[in-house]
Amino acid sequence: MTTTGFDEEALDASYRKALAAEKAGRTDAAAKGYRACLEIDPDDHVGARLRLAALGAGEAPASAGEAYVTTLFDQQADTFEDILVRQLGYGVPGLIADALSRLGFEHFDRALDLGCGTGLVGAALDGRVDEMLGVDLSENMVEIAFDGGAYDHLYIGEALAFLEEFEESEPFDLIAAADVLPYLGDLSPLFARVAARLSSRGLFVASTEALVDAASDGAGAESGFAVGRDHRFHHGEAYVRAALEAAGFTILAFEPITVRMQEGQPAPGHLLVARRLG
Repeated sequence: MTTTGFDEEALDASYRKALAAEKAGRTDAAAKGYRACLEIDPDDHVGARLRLAALGAGEAPASAGEAYVTTLFDQQADTFEDILVRQLGYGVPGLIADALSRLGFEHFDRALDLGCGTGLVGAALDGRVDEMLGVDLSENMVEIAFDGGAYDHLYIGEALAFLEEFEESEPFDLIAAADVLPYLGDLSPLFARVAARLSSRGLFVASTEALVDAASDGAGAESGFAVGRDHRFHHGEAYVRAALEAAGFTILAFEPITVRMQEGQPAPGHLLVARRLG
């Protein structure tokens, strides 16, 4: 056993075996392998719960899980921008900046970037925010964002917990969540906590990945969201709109976008801008 609290070699072997079975179309064997991963590592650093849900062999989890997201992005930090932006055409931060401009919102006193990653949203809004804060689970990502210089303060933490526990009481007039919702199932807790941190008539801007037939074979689709074959959460437009309104938002924009390329095809999603009701 290692200091991580589980047998990393056993986990790696089980995961590789399950992944090979999945790629070969042996669903039952793959599901058995992913369940073995969870027995070895209940915290689920390899995302076995998401893979089980995508196979239709398990319920959709509440989220991708802190252990998996942290591991995923710590591993990807050094190549993140090259792969996601340059190779896969990810441009959500720029779409956020453009949408805010079209709606007439050019300046913000205080903004929070949830899941800030390497700082792409901070760079897209640089010069338009007096005080920019960012938070991300991945320490490696935060280090890169720090070097970019677009943030006044950066924190390592999970988005929902940060919104709940952040000690400063001063509200934000903008909270952004670019490519965060695809790692969450039920969005109601996030939306409620965002609303609680916004000033009166403050703005929330976020991206989703759309729930469409090609991505909704996994468990949970009847609830308005599902784990797709890309092992990310996809949300239905009606579900997201209802969750925003229930949290006390009025929707200013809800636009179809291409989030990035996925296996050579455009990955459809939505960009939303919502205002907290006064």
